[in-house]
Amino acid sequence: MINTLHIKNIGIIDDISINLNEGFNVLTGGTGAGKTLIIGSLQILAGGRFSKEMMRNGQKSSFVEMSMDLPNRGYEDDMVIISREITSNGKNICKINGRLVTVSELKEFMHHILDIHGQNDNQSILDTNTHIALLDGYARNEIEKVKKEYTIVYEEYLNIKKALIENYGDDKEKQRKLDLLNYQVTEIEEAHLKINEEKELEEKRKWMLASEKIAQNLEEAENQINAYAIDSINIAIKSLEQIERYHKEYPIIITRLKNSYYEIQEAARDISEFNKDVEFHEEEQMKVEERLDLIYSLKRKYGNTIEEILDYQESVKQEIFEIENLEAYITNLKKKLEETEEKMQQLAKKMHEVRKKYARELSEEINQELQELEMKNASFHIQIGALEEGKYNSNGQDIIEFMITTNIGEKAKPLVKIASGGEMSRIMLAIKNVLADIDQIPVLVFDEIDTGISGIAANSTGEKIKKIARTHQVICVTHLASIAAKGDYHYYICKEVDNGQTKTRVTQLNDEEKIKEIARIASGNITEISMRHAKELIEAGEKIA
Repeated sequence: MINTLHIKNIGIIDDISINLNEGFNVLTGGTGAGKTLIIGSLQILAGGRFSKEMMRNGQKSSFVEMSMDLPNRGYEDDMVIISREITSNGKNICKINGRLVTVSELKEFMHHILDIHGQNDNQSILDTNTHIALLDGYARNEIEKVKKEYTIVYEEYLNIKKALIENYGDDKEKQRKLDLLNYQVTEIEEAHLKINEEKELEEKRKWMLASEKIAQNLEEAENQINAYAIDSINIAIKSLEQIERYHKEYPIIITRLKNSYYEIQEAARDISEFNKDVEFHEEEQMKVEERLDLIYSLKRKYGNTIEEILDYQESVKQEIFEIENLEAYITNLKKKLEETEEKMQQLAKKMHEVRKKYARELSEEINQELQELEMKNASFHIQIGALEEGKYNSNGQDIIEFMITTNIGEKAKPLVKIASGGEMSRIMLAIKNVLADIDQIPVLVFDEIDTGISGIAANSTGEKIKKIARTHQVICVTHLASIAAKGDYHYYICKEVDNGQTKTRVTQLNDEEKIKEIARIASGNITEISMRHAKELIEAGEKIA
């Protein structure tokens, strides 16, 4: 339901907020006070067209926003805020809970939230796509089980059809695909890939890139040891041996030097061996680089890792097997398709019979409603057509459309072709009243539903709106006291002049104010008699609930 509607710079509306309630919300007021602008603002929020003439004089933008409670629709706290701002240069800024959306997205969202009767663009019931859902909802006790079974079979049917379509077409296409797949398998096989090979090659390349520097430094170390260290220590040893008898510490030093001499000799030999191991081979490095390039190339084509490339190779081999054995595979699919089509046909026929039965019952109920709404010459019926032979959709083979004739001797027409706004509103009211428990649209707006009716028809119209308001939030603009008196909440729309500018003002009436307003509507004047009549109308409306 709508909690708050905020309108800014629409026609004579300057800046107003209306707090709406559950149930039956009635809007009344004088001609030109702004009732139509309020309904027009809801139309704008529903994704309807905006004319520049609707923008308040002297303003650069118009803005409409509403907050709603939408339980069980996946929103946090069940609260949704919808807004639309339109600038004088035609720019639209639409938001759903702060998220920017296009006008088309806004319209699609609101299509499931708001029905505005009297302005055909937003009547969901005029959308023939909803007719079959409404009929099935009405017949749910009998059709639900069959429809669930059909849905399972239909999904299987779609999967088989998809598999057949994806099976490579004619022989040329089949051969082209085989050539490509065989090339891919051969390319991967000839690479002789090994798990962890890439990591080992990258380590080897890293070592080889550093090997030249390592070899140079090892050679320099070996040369320095051989050229200076060993010979110098050897000379020092021989010199000390000439004088070792002159001091008891000299032989100890000689021993230490000899040990160092042998250690350095051993180190020099080790360095020499290391140098042989890291000898730089340009040819070997090129082989490593080429191997890594090959792996990188295969990764770009077939997977992020060698494991993925090998997995892809296996999947391609399986696909080749399926193509080479395609004839048997397709034959099996076609057999399954025939079996599935046979099941679908049986279930679609069952649904068709249920729909025929309930289409008659629903039509009778709606026609009864139309009679009570003083549309005695109207005749509603549900037309059941069929898809082309052999065609199916998610609902079977039936095409459902609501049809009506409003005058004797005329041919039945689709609802969308009914020209009169008053007639259309009453037709919608009749349908909504019968389908109130099925229709999932939470907010219904009736604009000028009282056009061309009075007396018994007006009273019946008010009663039916009251009943619908038990399961929906209803917003109704009316000029008839017998309808207004049945409202749960009453809003008075008037215009006033402030600083030389005309503005719309909205007031929610208390009980006493409501009686006076209904008295005014009923007789044009507020008198004791009209007040008494207004009270009687309100009391009668309260008994309906």
